[in-house]
Amino acid sequence: MKQKSNRDMSAFTLVEVIVLILVIGLLALVFLPHMVPRQYPEGFRLSCVSNLKEIGVANRIWAGDNGDLVPSQQTVASNGWRDFLTNADQGAKCWLNYAIMSNELGQAPKLIVCPSDERIAADSFTNIFDNSNVSYFVGVSANDMQPQSIQGGDRNLGPGLVPTNDYGYSPNTGKGNDVAIPINSSKGPVSWSLKMHSMYLPKSSDGAGNILFGDGSVQRVSTASFNHRWLPYAAPTTNWPAGHLPATPSIRLVFP
Repeated sequence: MKQKSNRDMSAFTLVEVIVLILVIGLLALVFLPHMVPRQYPEGFRLSCVSNLKEIGVANRIWAGDNGDLVPSQQTVASNGWRDFLTNADQGAKCWLNYAIMSNELGQAPKLIVCPSDERIAADSFTNIFDNSNVSYFVGVSANDMQPQSIQGGDRNLGPGLVPTNDYGYSPNTGKGNDVAIPINSSKGPVSWSLKMHSMYLPKSSDGAGNILFGDGSVQRVSTASFNHRWLPYAAPTTNWPAGHLPATPSIRLVFP
């Protein structure tokens, strides 16, 4: 009788191979998620910063083709939306600022939705007729001649110094908000809520968000640094709607 070789004796059977594959698969499911670096929150924050930078570039390109004025400062007759802003309470029109710049944004509506936001980017700008696809507020008087003017930022900014668990000035209804924020308060009037980027920070943190400035730069700022380092030096809005001039120097931010 012919004796089997050691090689034949050590070979795996089909059943053993299947069992081995299943075991390896289960081990991968258990251990791989802990071994691979997660892309959030840092990945989400960096994506959000990139989005805001792209919006800053789009503003500059659009202004270069439209009398050196960004959409919020150019008239409707010249393709902007300044006429709407001569009235108060224009939060519902925040989306229009970005729809106007759709070509400059590369027809990519995902750029106006932060990955940390619960809102979902539309398939195209033709679907954007409200604020439900927008994550960033608009500083309607910002320009590149005033580098520290506030051109935009994360929508989860709200009143008071205690972070809330909502989106601050930006309601989930999509109706938006048209807000005057004083710039000379000694204590600071606003804070980032616990949504978006702030949700990943320790509970002891006062929150943080991203701000797009008039020169196109983007900064991640905490509530404290925004109130004490940036807000006091922001260029005040001067073209307020008739009958709505704030009692103190303020900036006008339109939230989606």
